[in-house]
Amino acid sequence: MQAVDRIPVQPWMIGPAATAVFAALAAGGVTARFVGGCVRDAVLGLDIGDLDVCTPAPPERVMELARAAGLRAIPTGIDHGTVTLVADHTGLEVTTLRRDVETDGRRAVVAFTDDWVEDAARRDLTLNALYLDPDGSVYDPMGGGLADARAGRIRFVGDPETRIREDVLRILRFFRFWARFGEEPLDPDGLAACTALADRIPELSGERVWSELSRLLVARQAEAALAAMAEAGVTAWLWPGGAGVEAAIAVAGIERDLELAPDAVRRLAAMVAEPRSVDPVADRLRLSRAESDRIRRALVADGAPATGDRERRARVYRAGAAAYLDARILQAAAAGATAETVVADREVAVGWTPPVFPIGGREVAALGVPPGPDTGRFLRAVEDAWVADDFTGDAAACRARLAALVDQGRQQQ
Repeated sequence: MQAVDRIPVQPWMIGPAATAVFAALAAGGVTARFVGGCVRDAVLGLDIGDLDVCTPAPPERVMELARAAGLRAIPTGIDHGTVTLVADHTGLEVTTLRRDVETDGRRAVVAFTDDWVEDAARRDLTLNALYLDPDGSVYDPMGGGLADARAGRIRFVGDPETRIREDVLRILRFFRFWARFGEEPLDPDGLAACTALADRIPELSGERVWSELSRLLVARQAEAALAAMAEAGVTAWLWPGGAGVEAAIAVAGIERDLELAPDAVRRLAAMVAEPRSVDPVADRLRLSRAESDRIRRALVADGAPATGDRERRARVYRAGAAAYLDARILQAAAAGATAETVVADREVAVGWTPPVFPIGGREVAALGVPPGPDTGRFLRAVEDAWVADDFTGDAAACRARLAALVDQGRQQQ
C-alpha cells in the first residue's frame, strides 16, 4: 500500500506514548499505523482526541511484543482484536486489521486480516478510513477519503445501505459527521439509505444512540442536521412517540445569539418537550440521573416571561439558576421569541447569587412549637414573605415575622 500524501509531523505523532508503542511493535517486525479520527483530524489541522492504532498482527502478538518492551498490555476488547497498551501513563488502543464475517445491524462477528483494504472497506465513512504513519505519510486504501475529508464531503464507504445494515448506528453517524465537518450538501445516496432504513433505529441500544445524538446536538451545523433528520424520518424513531426538532433548532439559535456554549442536554429537553415524556426518553437513551433530572426541572420550572428582575430573582431562588435559564430559553424557543427576550433572564441567572434563608427549624422550636408539620408550614410562610420582599429581611426580621405567625396561630386555636 502506497502513501497518497504526507502531512507535517505533529507532536502527538512522535510523543513518548506513541513512540514507545510503535517501537515495541517494530522490534518484532510488525507494521502499525494511526487510524480513524486522529488521522482525519490531523489531516484537517484540528486538535485530536484519542489515539487509535491498527496493525496486521493478531492481538496476542501485539500483547507479547508490548510486554517484552516493558509496556502494560490490557485485553480490553480482544475478541474484536483490540488491546490497550499503556506507555508513559497513556493508553493507546491497538486493533488488529479486521473484516466482517457476520453482522446484524448492532454488532459484528469479525475475522482478523493482514489486508489494509479489507479493514478500510468495513469502516463507515470515507473520511474515517484513513491511515497514518508517525512520519506523516497518509494512506487512503479506498481512494477518495482524503479528498472527501478536505472537501467536507460525507460519504459512506462503498454502498450506503450495506454499511447501514452492518451497523444501524451509522445513520446517526452520517448526520453527526455532516453536522461537524460537512461543507457540501448531504450525499444523496447516503441520505436515501438513511431514510430507507430509519425504522431500524429502535434496534440500537440507548447508550449508543445518546452517544451519537449528544455530539450531533452541539456540532457546528446541528440545526441543519436536525432538520434533515426530521425530513428523512430519522427523528421519528429516536424514541417512542418520536422527537420534535423545531424547538431544539430554535434553542440552538437562542444559545448562539446569547453567546452561550451549545448545550446538548438543553437541546434534548426541547426535543422532549413535555414533563410526562422525560421518563420514557430517559429510559430509552439510558440518560444519567443528572441529565434526566435537569431535563425534568427545565420542563416544570416557570419559563414564562418575567415582569422584572424582582420576579426573576424569585424564580432563580425557587428553581435554581440553571433550571430557570433552561426554562426561559425553552419557553422563548417554543414561542418563537428572540434571544433579546432572554437577555435579562440570563443576566440574573448568571450574575445573581441567591441568599440563604436566614432561619430554620431551631427558631421555630425556640418559640415552643412542637416538632411536626407546623414547623414546615410556619417556615414556608416566612420564606414566602421574605422572597416576596425581594430577600430584604435579615434574620432578626424573619424571626419577628415567625413569632407573629406563631402567635396568630395560637390565637386562632
